Amino acid sequence: MDGDQSINARQTKNVMHSIKTILHQIRTVTIKVPSFASRLILIAGLTAFALPVLAAEYPPPMEADWIAKDFRFHTGEVMPTLHLHYTTIGDPSGQPVLVLHGTAGSGATMLTADFAGELFGDGQALDAKKYFIILPDALGTGKSAKPSDGSHAKFPHYNYDDMVLAQYRLLTEALGIRHLRLVIGNSMGGMETWVWGESFPAFMDALAPMASQPTEMSARNWMTRRIMMESIRQDPAWNNGDYTTQPPSLRLAGVFFGIATSGGTLGYQSLAPTREKADKLVDSRLAARPPSDANDFLWQFDASRDYNPSPGLERIQASVLAINSADDERNPPETGQTEQALKRVNNARLLLIPASTETRGHGTTGMAKFWKQQLGDFLNTVPRRAM
Repeated sequence: MDGDQSINARQTKNVMHSIKTILHQIRTVTIKVPSFASRLILIAGLTAFALPVLAAEYPPPMEADWIAKDFRFHTGEVMPTLHLHYTTIGDPSGQPVLVLHGTAGSGATMLTADFAGELFGDGQALDAKKYFIILPDALGTGKSAKPSDGSHAKFPHYNYDDMVLAQYRLLTEALGIRHLRLVIGNSMGGMETWVWGESFPAFMDALAPMASQPTEMSARNWMTRRIMMESIRQDPAWNNGDYTTQPPSLRLAGVFFGIATSGGTLGYQSLAPTREKADKLVDSRLAARPPSDANDFLWQFDASRDYNPSPGLERIQASVLAINSADDERNPPETGQTEQALKRVNNARLLLIPASTETRGHGTTGMAKFWKQQLGDFLNTVPRRAM
């Protein structure tokens, strides 16, 4: 290549890069995402306030909406039109991958440098040039239908079965998808991943449930959720869900739950080794933006009340890579529950991330650096099943 051709090639590359940058700025909100440690000033484990960013170079996220007609909840209630929001990355001709967010989050909250930036780029485990990434806002969260849209406390009390059904209808009716390469989810999304495997066992090749257990919601995990919800419900300002201003308890409840159930013992000791630093951490969380609506918040956490995939584990047909961290406060590995449950699932294995000053308890799996290599290796061994 001569000098002029080299210059032209570089100019073309620069122009294409500029176009991609402009398109991304049009379609997404780009901000500087702080380190995971500094994001602990937010409600740990509640990713509702993280904003999207392209850390690695991958196709720009595309947002869209769809209406599910006559949606029937597990309670028997029927909503004539159920609004569902979702984000996609990559070409629809790629192998479909469903990515499920945590409680109080949204599809967009998975687009962080620590997660998407480690997974969706060229040559990464979920390379968006190979896979078609679908990130729905779960029923009751993000820009999908939720109590604060107008129904308030009259909104149906949905559960994880309803949330998974809404996702299934979105995939099959709106996107025309009949089979998934992978379902991967974190925290609530991890629990939904287990539900997916049992509800639609032939629909996917692989499952990667993270920060979750395939057992009944119980013990500390449910007790802290219950206390958090009661602290809002017993606040006179909540007024049985018929309030005009957000009850003050909403902020305190979220901060309490975040500190109590996410962050990691060694992680907190590293971040707050003195009382002064611990106070600064608490103060910064109290000063952070609280959840936007009390009813939305309550409905989201209450949806876990009847979660219990244990009776149906034998129905799972997909290969499973369960990913948990050794310092997860909500899913403590020392109980042995996950290991025992996985014995009932064909082709299932557990990746347990060792605790360290770099892990963040329940929040650890939000950082893909700890498990991306194992996920890639896992997918390389999972056969593609007939649709």
